Parts: sequence; structure tokens; C-alpha cells
Amino acid sequence: MFRRAFLCLILVSLKCLLTAQLPYDPGDRLSLLFIGDIMGHDTQIRSAEKTESSTWDYNDVFTYVSPVISESDLAIANLEVTLAGPPYKGYPRFSSPAALAEACRNAGINYLVTANNHAADRGEKGITATINTLDSLGIYHTGTFRNKADKDSLHPLMINHKGINIALLNYTYGLNGLTAKEPVIVNMLEQDIVARDIEKAVNEKADFIILFLHWGNEYDTIPSASQVAMTEYFFSCGADLIIGSHPHVIQKMIWHRSDSTYNNKAVVYSLGNFVTNQRKPRTDGGTMVRIDLVKTDTSVIISDAGYYLTWVYTPFEKDRRRFYILPCSEFESRQDFFKNSEDYEKMKKFIYDSRRLLNSQNRNFNEFNYN
Repeated sequence: MFRRAFLCLILVSLKCLLTAQLPYDPGDRLSLLFIGDIMGHDTQIRSAEKTESSTWDYNDVFTYVSPVISESDLAIANLEVTLAGPPYKGYPRFSSPAALAEACRNAGINYLVTANNHAADRGEKGITATINTLDSLGIYHTGTFRNKADKDSLHPLMINHKGINIALLNYTYGLNGLTAKEPVIVNMLEQDIVARDIEKAVNEKADFIILFLHWGNEYDTIPSASQVAMTEYFFSCGADLIIGSHPHVIQKMIWHRSDSTYNNKAVVYSLGNFVTNQRKPRTDGGTMVRIDLVKTDTSVIISDAGYYLTWVYTPFEKDRRRFYILPCSEFESRQDFFKNSEDYEKMKKFIYDSRRLLNSQNRNFNEFNYN
């Protein structure tokens, strides 16, 4: 009894000593979850349709992954469709029912970025309708704006949570050859503009600056030279974290945990797809990246960084294709869950390819297991 009590006393004392040595309270972490491309192909729209009531319901899509999303303090995703109203259509000019954004909110997604190459798919009216819909649902968003006055007052999007002041900025490389005519605005990925916006965020007392960039080459698992160069430039301007989307496949993640040049800055070159009807190898899944922040006496720093692998399961149920986002670490050992072995093997192939890529190229980003 005495030995056990003595051992417990030593362990408690050791824990207190280690905690005292940290420049922050470990219980004051702010967890951020970044989610990749949310798309709306024709098959997805048909899957969510309730024909008897002429309504749509996407909530089932997030059933298996919503606990991971909800446990984070803030969840930020790329909405790669417009919410422009009927006719609802997928590629190449996306417009999804508002129920898709509503399901995102119900699953725990707090923020959506809207500057991507499909932002202008339904023209200026589509951009405005998307903004109005998100506002009506109470979902915070950035990247597109009704007019200059809105952008001046709402950009960068400032988020204050747990005493940490975060600036979120979102830009796209292009609009698939379309234009966004005044008065609406889509943030374009131009280095000088982004640099000025970073300076504005600094002036607005941001503790931590996040760039969510739609960039890179589609289906290329290696970041382009342009992505790497822009990362270095934006870090030098004051950005702390860069999150990438658009390639529709996963690219590497780098956390400069202790680096004389980019100390404590991080980049995720591409999150990959979150939900989509793309089924080619590597496009049928993606990552949810979790970043933990803590506030020290002098700054806000990253205290942990990692990712969850996710895969889109599309079984045929009740006369139509269904869509379920699965956390891979939970379902990779549950072959009995799948209706056929072919689907299970496809998920295993995605897991194998993803881990092979990320384990060889990531730096200081580890895979989190779903619990």
C-alpha cells in the first residue's frame, strides 16, 4: 500500500513539474479542423432527393464522421459548389440544394470557404445567392462577397475563440475561364493582394493568420513549384498556416516545428476530396487535418498537428447510389460493414496509397486514429 501511494505521489509530482515547464496551459488548446472539397455531382443530388416531398437531405452523408468534426472547436471546409437554386446540377456548372450546407452545419462545420474555381458557375446571381443562403443558415463564410463594402468590412474574417484572434483568408487561382462582374467579388490568388491582406490582418491584431488557398494542379500528388514558391513568400509576409485545396488528391503536409526560417509555421498543400462522386484512385477520399493552437505569454503557436484519412463509400441502396464519408482508421478493420468486398478493397487501396505518400513526405504531421 505504501509503495503504491509513494509511486502515485511521484507520478503526480512529475506531471506537475512537466506542466510547469510548458509555456502554456495544456488545457487551453484551441483545436481547428480543416476539411477538403465538398462537391455536388448529379449523382449526389439524386442521392439526397426526397421525391415524395421534393426536398433534399444530406445529413446521412456525414453520419460516420460527424463525431470527429463536432469534437473540434472550429471546423472549416471548402464548399466547391454554388447554392444558386434550381435547376440543381453537377459538373461542370455546379448548383446544389441549400440542404447540403445545412447538413454541413448539422455535422459541426462552422465555417465554409467559397473562393474556388466553381464560385462563378452560376454567375453573379449565383455568388450572391450562395452568400445569402449561408447567411440564412447561420454559417460563417469567406472568399466571396456581394460588393466592395461587404469585403471591406468582412475580410479578413476574424475569429476570436478561447482568447485567440484568428484571421482566415481565402483565395482561388481562377474561375474556369468565367468572370465575376461587379459588384460581386471573388478573392483571386494574386501574391501582391494576398500580401496586403496579410498586412491588414496584422493591423487588426490577428494572433494567427490562416490562408485557405485553391491552387495547384488537379490530380497531381506532388505540389507544384508555384505552390512551394507561394508558400515561402506568404510565410515571409506573416502567414502562419496555409491550407490547400483543388487538386482533388492528397498532397504532403509540413510543420516547421523548430525551424530558424519558418519556425512553427505549417502548410497542407492539398486536403483532397471530402465528398464527391469522383471514383478514380486517390480521388475517392481525402484528409481532415487537425491543428491545435495554444497561446503563450508572447504568441500563439501550433502545439500539435495531424490528420484523419477519410473515404467516400457509395453503396447502392433503395434504388439509388448513397454517399457516406468514413473515417478510415475505424473502418479499415470492419470488412463486414461493406456490402461487397470490392468496396472494402477500394478503401484499403486508398488507405495504402495515402499512407505511402504521407509517411514518406510529411514532416511532423502524424495520422490520428478515430476513437
